[in-house]
Amino acid sequence: MTTGVHSPVPVTQAVVLAGGQGSRLRPYTDDRPKPMVEIPGTGTPIIGHQLAWLAAEGVTDAVISCGHLAEVLQDWLASADLPLNATTVVEPEPLGRGGGLKYAAKSLPRPDKPWYATNGDIWTHFSLRSMAAFHAERGATATLALARPNIPWGAVETDEFGHVLDFIESPPSPYLINAGVYVFGADFAPLLPERGDHERTTFPQLARERRLAGFRLPQGSYWRAIDTAKDLTEAAKELARGTADTATTAATPSDDGAGAPAQA
Repeated sequence: MTTGVHSPVPVTQAVVLAGGQGSRLRPYTDDRPKPMVEIPGTGTPIIGHQLAWLAAEGVTDAVISCGHLAEVLQDWLASADLPLNATTVVEPEPLGRGGGLKYAAKSLPRPDKPWYATNGDIWTHFSLRSMAAFHAERGATATLALARPNIPWGAVETDEFGHVLDFIESPPSPYLINAGVYVFGADFAPLLPERGDHERTTFPQLARERRLAGFRLPQGSYWRAIDTAKDLTEAAKELARGTADTATTAATPSDDGAGAPAQA
């Protein structure tokens, strides 16, 4: 990774990957793509929350990559009062996440500028501007947000003799995970595969070259991936508690500080 401080460039464009079938969210996804599933209690689909968040963070243009039941998403976008300019692209055939990113990036209005990307099933709130500054400071080609989600099961703590000491409900995972939100430099798109998964090709290459950075979600950030019906139920509970608007127990930042460098 390049060393030295780079002046951050305001990031005003984004790609949203919204083509997944969401088979684990059925029956909610029988008649709509996964990002069009509504968060209970809000009356707004996941992608609506994403676009509002992106706009609040300075994004003026979003390219939405569609696939499964694309027309449902396109109809909603056409009728919604959006806070930014949104265009859609539909893959001519399944290209995989990396190929989908590359295909959508061709429609970005400013290809010579950095851009955000996010998976279409992520509901989150944190400072993208801080993440973009972190990305620029490290001279990275790509930066991924990192979360430490809670384990969905209770944990059992024992001593070295096998005696049970305590039961811990949904403890934080000992590992950081890819949170599905990215900052990419203008030089990133050509490195993506035409088909396939960038996490198996492009990211490992950039990591070996020290051009990939990891931004740990700041203290108090909200993050949840909406993968199953249980995730929708939990999101509704967090919303009712008021945590879904600002903070959450769904993701816990690293103990060694928000935004600290991490090797991917």
